[in-house]
Amino acid sequence: MALAVTPAKNLATQVMNYVRDCAQNGSMAPGEWYSVYKLSEELGISRSPVRDGLLRLEEAGLIEFSRNRGFQIVETKPSDVADIFDMRLALEPRIAARAALARSDEQLAQMRALLQSMEASVQSGNEPEFFSWDKQLHDAILVAGGSTRARDTLDKLRTHTQILTDSTVRNERSLEQVHSEHVPIIDAIAKGDAQRARQDMASHITATGRLLLRQTLRRRNPQLSEAEAEQRVEEIWDAHTREL
Repeated sequence: MALAVTPAKNLATQVMNYVRDCAQNGSMAPGEWYSVYKLSEELGISRSPVRDGLLRLEEAGLIEFSRNRGFQIVETKPSDVADIFDMRLALEPRIAARAALARSDEQLAQMRALLQSMEASVQSGNEPEFFSWDKQLHDAILVAGGSTRARDTLDKLRTHTQILTDSTVRNERSLEQVHSEHVPIIDAIAKGDAQRARQDMASHITATGRLLLRQTLRRRNPQLSEAEAEQRVEEIWDAHTREL
């Protein structure tokens, strides 16, 4: 059945979500070549936004795309997830610390308003809206920390995370829990406590990263026991995020 016509950017996103879901549920297998034309027909989307979506998936490392052969799935490794969050840990805690020292009253008011909007989405159970506010809150912290140039880098890392992994909310934690992780960060920024802001941001990113790493590991190795999975999470996480 053809999908409803929406702007090209949304069509490319639909393509990305479809291919990601097929990769995760096994209906598209690594190593097999898939036709761009067949995918276009199957989704009822013209080839241009299909190619746009596939190129974004290739950039994130989920597929290998060839204009002549089509595309094939590249299996996501747990180390890919740990690598993404290592980069986030290198940037966001430091920026949150700077935001605690440099934020204006207006910027703080914006962060608090975004936090309240997240809470409202918790109450309504609107997950897409919640994560839209979540992204805006992280962006507001970047601006308050004087790091607007980091926004594109972090946007790309968040996009890669969404493409490569499942949502931690659906399987591991509630929207309320995610919201609660942001509260101490904003409190620390409000109090001008740079060390606390750095620590709380690092804790939030670490909690998310480890959950997504565990999901990816269990999806690839469903036979692992809980103890074995936890051991592998520790090994992979430590290998990528330990300070040398």
